[in-house]
Amino acid sequence: MSHERLSLGRRGEQAAALYLQRRGMKILARNLRTPVGEIDLVVRHRRILAFVEVKTRRGSRCGSPAEAVGPRKQRQIVQAAKWYLNDTPCHNLQPRFDVIAILVSGDALQIEHIPGAFEA
Repeated sequence: MSHERLSLGRRGEQAAALYLQRRGMKILARNLRTPVGEIDLVVRHRRILAFVEVKTRRGSRCGSPAEAVGPRKQRQIVQAAKWYLNDTPCHNLQPRFDVIAILVSGDALQIEHIPGAFEA
């Protein structure tokens, strides 16, 4: 599918998933919908279970994409992660909340991965 046919958000999520996979992480879920909210990506890397929020922007005039993950969005992600953890056996895995900020300029992507971007 061409870049033009993908929404900006979907293009960012695909790029983030590929970025994480290339670093040895396994994608467990994409666009996970729970009764209390959505999580863009759930990934596992060794003993870490990361809940990843992906923010994609065409520019930084209104701040960096990572700045868009404010306290309200963080609370929603934490609640969705708790739901996931209650519903899915993840023994011996350490949960972590990551943000992937992507700036798009034409076909070029600038990806910033922030592991442990916020705490529960």
